[in-house]
Amino acid sequence: MATRDSTTRLNFTHARVSAFTCPQGKRSAYLWDSHQPGLGLRARGTGAVSYVFQRKLGGQTIRLSIGDRETWTLAEARTEAKRLSALVDQGRDPRQEKAQRKAEAEQARQEQARAVVTLGDAWDAYVEARQADWSESTRHDHDRAMTAPGQARKRSPEKTKAGALHPLRAERLADLTPERLESWLEREKATRPTVTARGFRLLRAFLHWAAEHPEYRGLVDPAHLLTKAVRRSVPKPKTKGDCLQREQLRPWFDAVRKIGNPSHCAYLQCLLLTGARRQELMSLRWEDVDFQWQALTIRDKVEGERVIPLTPYVASLLDALPRRNEWVFSSTTSKSGRMSPCTRVHGLAVQAAGLPHITLHGLRRSFATLAEWLECPVGVVAQIQGHKPSAIAEKHYRRRPLDLLRQWHTKIEAWILTEAGIPQPQAGAGRLRRVK
Repeated sequence: MATRDSTTRLNFTHARVSAFTCPQGKRSAYLWDSHQPGLGLRARGTGAVSYVFQRKLGGQTIRLSIGDRETWTLAEARTEAKRLSALVDQGRDPRQEKAQRKAEAEQARQEQARAVVTLGDAWDAYVEARQADWSESTRHDHDRAMTAPGQARKRSPEKTKAGALHPLRAERLADLTPERLESWLEREKATRPTVTARGFRLLRAFLHWAAEHPEYRGLVDPAHLLTKAVRRSVPKPKTKGDCLQREQLRPWFDAVRKIGNPSHCAYLQCLLLTGARRQELMSLRWEDVDFQWQALTIRDKVEGERVIPLTPYVASLLDALPRRNEWVFSSTTSKSGRMSPCTRVHGLAVQAAGLPHITLHGLRRSFATLAEWLECPVGVVAQIQGHKPSAIAEKHYRRRPLDLLRQWHTKIEAWILTEAGIPQPQAGAGRLRRVK
């Protein structure tokens, strides 16, 4: 086959282009077209042959690759070399122009890829990026909002129903409109208004995150999507007032203390007597219980954690529980070793007591309501329950010591037990023990 050195110029023909190779023993060889200035062929020792362009610009020789000989025809290569030569005549560097075109092509490719991103794709990325800062219940809320329908349940033969946000999962982010969100809200709230309102709050936070994330910026605009019409379609939360009244304490305690599962029995009574959130108490570990100094460390969603008094009756309830693992309210059947939510168990106990419906959160509400009988300072109750401080003095100045909280908390417990007809044990009666 024909071979040429770096200074040879010939009129390119299809036969000459096809026959050009790199001589043995050399790393590369060049052949230049006499018809189109600047156009050449570069053959490498590896066998690869490509079209190249070479000209002088500003006193310096510039060279760049046009493309593979098998991909580009001779006519196409000459046309490209002519275009590049025109750039040089204008004083422009073809290498910079090539880099710019490559960057523009990459940007166009990315924009095209961004345009087909669905809400579900971005949602998964959102959960992955933010879950480290969420509590377990918050993560559960996000998972439940996107639950796919027809999935097998762990504790029920019934299949799962679609989460509130699942109908939007396949929507492209770029296609979201206020009208689409209104339609979704109207359809969902017809059967589950509370769940829909919670789903909207999760969606709103997600949209604000996506609008600031580099990968999704420009695809969604919360200010455009969350219009007044959309916000008006969100179900209004109804004020819940379920709580135990003074005269209902005796039948409630009688029914709950008959529950056969010790963990359920103790958990429900502790919910009422501590005013804690249900997930906070379920997450209680033995390392959080200090029988010596009569204190409980609660992991909460406001301050991160708070320390409250371990009152005598609550201490006796916890002391009676088996210490199977790290969890105070443990289970022998649960995979995690922790007790599962006992909403249904509590509902049956309330029904057996002949009382109106009371939620687990209603027990937390009951603690604050019943404390008013003792004229307990509002700030004391709020600090025990882990509420956000509401006044300037509470936010910046008042941090009540544990002994002061214990003084009031013990009074509240004693009053509730008296109304329920249950004697209060002496302080310090509880001692931690291990049950195998």
